[in-house]
Amino acid sequence: MDWSRRVCSRRGHVLYEPVEQEYLSQVRADTGIGTAWRCLRCGDFVLDVPTASGPVAEAPMPLRGPALRSRFIMRLLAVERIFRFLLVGLGAYAVWKFSNSQQSLELLFDRNLTFLRPVAQHYGYSLDNSPIVATIQKFFSYKRSDLDIAAAALALYAVIELIEATGLWLAKRWGEYFAAVATALFLPIEIYELTEHATKFKIATLAVNVFAVVYLLWTKRLFGIRGGGKAYEAELTSESLLHDPEPRTTLELPFIAGSGGNSGNGGRKEHAAALNPTPAAHVNSSADEKTIVTPDAALAPTIQVPLAEPPQGIVQA
Repeated sequence: MDWSRRVCSRRGHVLYEPVEQEYLSQVRADTGIGTAWRCLRCGDFVLDVPTASGPVAEAPMPLRGPALRSRFIMRLLAVERIFRFLLVGLGAYAVWKFSNSQQSLELLFDRNLTFLRPVAQHYGYSLDNSPIVATIQKFFSYKRSDLDIAAAALALYAVIELIEATGLWLAKRWGEYFAAVATALFLPIEIYELTEHATKFKIATLAVNVFAVVYLLWTKRLFGIRGGGKAYEAELTSESLLHDPEPRTTLELPFIAGSGGNSGNGGRKEHAAALNPTPAAHVNSSADEKTIVTPDAALAPTIQVPLAEPPQGIVQA
């Protein structure tokens, strides 16, 4: 899946005009059908006008390729954290409500138990030996102060899950650190619960949390792993089409898209035709500029490239 084009098809292209001339040739191509600008996200040339202009240092740096895929995974983890926040939050509210109505609920339970006991005995079932009844009666034996502490602990855990979800969804660096640390701290408790009573839900939850911790530490380079934050920022910058340390000196045959930001099947065919032309493209030289003549005149009759040397892969005429 081409993550960059997928996002551009939904949100539109990111077009920017740098004021530095040495960078302008990387994102602009003058064709016979108009001026094309290169999208900073998907890399396609689009017959449209830039939405912003300024120095390269102020140019937007949209996520591209693997970084977009990583953000998608982060948001999946954020959705899982939101679900956990709701589940634990409801549990905290239920325990708090139970602690405030413990006596009345116990009286109601005992009254119904007295009524149901002879009915159950008629069918050969003893409610006094029922594990479900024993578990409910155990809850009634808890002190109200203990229940309040349990409700507060569950509420705190729900808040932690909400903070994790917020940081992961917004793709914040602090959110990645917070999620990695908080999730790792609860792993021993989850492993202990599996030793006491293993269920498919507990196993799946533990697997998701282990994956989240390992994925965050490795891909986000947390705590100095794989070079740390500086290496992570350098990785993002290296994917940018404008923020390279040195401007590029070559220009590939571009994919010319119509204004609107949608790359459909027709656009992919034009892209393939531009990259693999049947007759080889050639360069007509003059004193001031070089003109690349492509075989598909309807797509892009001429492309003016202000370069000192012919682009790589183009045969000098």
